Amino acid sequence: MKSNLVIQFGGKDDVNEADLIKAAQEAWKNAGNKVSDIKDLKLYAQPDNSVVYYVINEDFKGNFNI
Repeated sequence: MKSNLVIQFGGKDDVNEADLIKAAQEAWKNAGNKVSDIKDLKLYAQPDNSVVYYVINEDFKGNFNI
C-alpha cells in the first residue's frame, strides 16, 4: 500500500507528508546523526500554529515551521 498525506490550511500551499519527513530527517542529520539510524518517526502537525513537532526514536524531539 502506498499513502500520501497532504495538509491544506490557511491559504498556504499544500504541504505533503514527504516534505515533513524530509524536514525532520534534516534536523536529525544536522544534530550529527545518520538518517539510516531512524527507527521510529512521529510527526504532529498543528496547522493553526504552522508548526510540526517531531519525535525520532522516542527521544530526539524538535519542531519546524510549515
